[in-house]
Amino acid sequence: MKFTNKVVWITGASSGIGKHLAIELANQGAKLILSSRNLDALRAVKDLCKNPENLKLIPLDLEDYNNLQPKVDAAISMFGTIDILVNNGGISQRALAKDTSIAVDKRLMAINYLGTVALTKLLLPHFIKNQSGHFVVTTSIVGKIGTPLRSSYAASKHALHGFFDSLRAEQHSDNIAVTLVCPGFVNTNVSIHALTGDGTAQQSMDKATKNGIAPDYFAKLMAKAILKKRQEVYIAGFKEKLGIYAKRFFPKVLSRMIRKLSVT
Repeated sequence: MKFTNKVVWITGASSGIGKHLAIELANQGAKLILSSRNLDALRAVKDLCKNPENLKLIPLDLEDYNNLQPKVDAAISMFGTIDILVNNGGISQRALAKDTSIAVDKRLMAINYLGTVALTKLLLPHFIKNQSGHFVVTTSIVGKIGTPLRSSYAASKHALHGFFDSLRAEQHSDNIAVTLVCPGFVNTNVSIHALTGDGTAQQSMDKATKNGIAPDYFAKLMAKAILKKRQEVYIAGFKEKLGIYAKRFFPKVLSRMIRKLSVT
């Protein structure tokens, strides 16, 4: 029960990583606030969680990032405080850069970056007032390494690293922690909902995603990283982790490897 009485707000909690993290943290005694656009799906997640009386729901659309203040006010009022915000909401992409409409680029940035940053900035005064708080951000291995068919998605995730690395340094004296969680392939519906070049959903699962880490196991590893307040953690397969270190020490080798990846 390592998260006993910790109040944790999770965005993107209706499916995938967010759903399984909610179940895991509920099992560890957390009080949860779950958010996504789909209220019915959130209710289904609540039914799977231990001690559902310690779980609240707030429908939230990160793309509507100019109107999040009422959501933050409501979240704080539910338990009187928030200890951890897990910025997990987002959407992926599957299209070549040359085939991707600028409207798709804008939507990916609005949801993945601007929505996450807006929510963080609105909650930040609460953390500063408490002289305590923890921002957890689900980025991606692609937030460290750009790969084919994900140019705009990679850009949005790279941007999160830049913002939150800066925020960590700025707010260190306020006892505010930042943990960047970089998943590799995880067996969720992320590729099914990924945007294609014209903005429609791909509606099919990638083979690599299907063969990815089980989301319940991923959630256990993510919970450990949150508890330890890791600054940055890679929860991924061997090849994906290898890419991180190749990028740092052997960038030309990595570039050749990436060029060989399928782009069709």
